[in-house]
Amino acid sequence: MVGAPPHPLVDAMSNYLISVRKKPSLTSIKARLAHVSNYLIETERLDTTCDQVNEEWIDDFRDWAFEVPVVSTAGKVLGDRSAGTVEGSVRALSAAINHANGRGDTPYAAAFQAKKPDEVSETPAYRADIAKLAEMFNYCLRPPRAAGMSDKAYDRQLAYREALLRFLRVSVATWCRPDAAYDVSTDPERRQWYPDIRALALNPRGRPQTKKYRPVVPVAHQLVEHLKAAPVGFYVGPLSIRTAFEGMQDELRLPRDGETGQKLIRRSIAKLARSRLGEALWVEGQMMLGHRVHSKTSDIYAAFEAGYLTNALAVTEQIIDEIEVKAPGAFRRSITGLKIIHGGRNA
Repeated sequence: MVGAPPHPLVDAMSNYLISVRKKPSLTSIKARLAHVSNYLIETERLDTTCDQVNEEWIDDFRDWAFEVPVVSTAGKVLGDRSAGTVEGSVRALSAAINHANGRGDTPYAAAFQAKKPDEVSETPAYRADIAKLAEMFNYCLRPPRAAGMSDKAYDRQLAYREALLRFLRVSVATWCRPDAAYDVSTDPERRQWYPDIRALALNPRGRPQTKKYRPVVPVAHQLVEHLKAAPVGFYVGPLSIRTAFEGMQDELRLPRDGETGQKLIRRSIAKLARSRLGEALWVEGQMMLGHRVHSKTSDIYAAFEAGYLTNALAVTEQIIDEIEVKAPGAFRRSITGLKIIHGGRNA
C-alpha cells in the first residue's frame, strides 16, 4: 500500500501478539518483544515507525540490550543478557513487522535480519567484575619486566600503555562509549570540561547529537585532578589504543569476539552500577549511559546546581575505590611527569 502513512512499531508489535495469542510460544514472544518495548521507552523512541527499523537501528538496539542486564521483577540483577536472547528479540520484531506488512498496515517488510543461532550460540555477553577491571589497570601500570631490560626500555613499555590507562580511567569514570572517550578534551574551546562544577560534556561544542546521545555527566573525584593537571587537548592522547587493547585482551585472556571489545568497560560498569543503584534509582544510570535525556537545555550549570546524578556519581566513585584497592595507582597514581604526547585526535 504505497503512499500509506507510516505504521507505528508499537502497533505492529501489539497486533502481532494478538495474532499469536493461541500459540504455545506466546509467553516467550511477549518476553522478547518486551525488551524492544523497554528500549523504545528508555530511549524515548515510542514514535518509531516500521519503515525506520533498519540494520543500523537494530545495531543500536543490540548495543542497548547488551548494556542492560537481566533484572527480576523484584529489582534484583540476575545476570547478563546473552547474545541468543538479544537475537530472539530481533527475530520476534522481524516477525511483527512482516505480520504488519502482510496485513497491509505497512508496505515494507522487515529491512533487517536476525543473526543465525549458530552465529550467537557461542558468543558470551561478557562483563568484567572489579577484579578483572583491576587486572586491566595493572596491565597498564605494572607490565612484566624481562630479565636484563633497561630502565629506558621499561619506561617505553609504560609509555606505550599510558593512552590505554587514560582510556580506562575515562571509560570507568563516565560510562561513555569508546568514541566519546577519545573525544574527551580539556580544551576550553570545545566546552567539555567544567572543573569548577566537576562536569564533563561528552558531546563537544559543534558536534551534532546523534541517536547515540552523549550526556553531560558528573566527574568522579578520583579523575578530577587528572583532568585538571592534563595539558590542554585530548586527554587520552593522539595515539591509537587498538593494539594495546588487543594485547591486553590476549594477556588477560579476555574473550575475543564481537561483544568484548572496547565497549566492554562501559557495559561492565553499567552492570556493576545497576546492582548497586537498584531499580528505583536506575534512571540515573540510564542518563549516565545516554539512554535517557535529562533535559534539552544547554545550561549545564543549572542541572548541576540541583545535585545532578548524585547517586550514580557515588556508585561510580565506590567502584573506582574498589578497583584502586586491587590496582594501586589506577586513579591515584602520581599525575606529574607522565610521558604522553597531547594535542592530536586519538584514532
